[in-house]
Amino acid sequence: MTMIVTILTQGYADWETALLNAAARSYFNIDTRFATPGGKPVASSGGLKVTPDMAVEDIDVGAIDALVVNGGAAWSQADAPDIGRVLVAARDAGKTVAGICDGTLALARAGLLDDVAHTSNSTDNLTPTGYKGAPHYRDQPDAVVAKRIVTAPGTAPVSFMGGVLETLGLRDDNLNYYLGLYAAEHKAA
Repeated sequence: MTMIVTILTQGYADWETALLNAAARSYFNIDTRFATPGGKPVASSGGLKVTPDMAVEDIDVGAIDALVVNGGAAWSQADAPDIGRVLVAARDAGKTVAGICDGTLALARAGLLDDVAHTSNSTDNLTPTGYKGAPHYRDQPDAVVAKRIVTAPGTAPVSFMGGVLETLGLRDDNLNYYLGLYAAEHKAA
């Protein structure tokens, strides 16, 4: 069974991966799991409390298909969790690695955005990480899929969902339907 593990931190942005995990689990029968640094329970910016399935440190990249970094203020702090090792291991194992909003900071710190097309909230957002990928930055409002790296600004949970599911080989009429359904409010009148 296909498995997606989403990494959450204290104060994570609840809306950013909600559509991805709901569609993956409900419509595509994907096993969705959640990890936090140290395996500790966290609460979202909106107060949604989550008891994780595992600690980030215990993620077995050989057993997963996608590793997703949910955004939140924790990633822009000086004491942001260092998850670079698991991100690099997932990428090197050919898995999908995805980050949305400030979750892209973790990918940048790990060097995953240095040589692939990507986006985030802005290039200024990524600069403090020391990343070298500025020439590959795409200033656009929707997700960027490059190889098996998926990035998106925090305002793009629909295209982020589509990008992650597409990298898992699920781009079909069903996914197109759900993308249209979730993005319907953004269509011009």
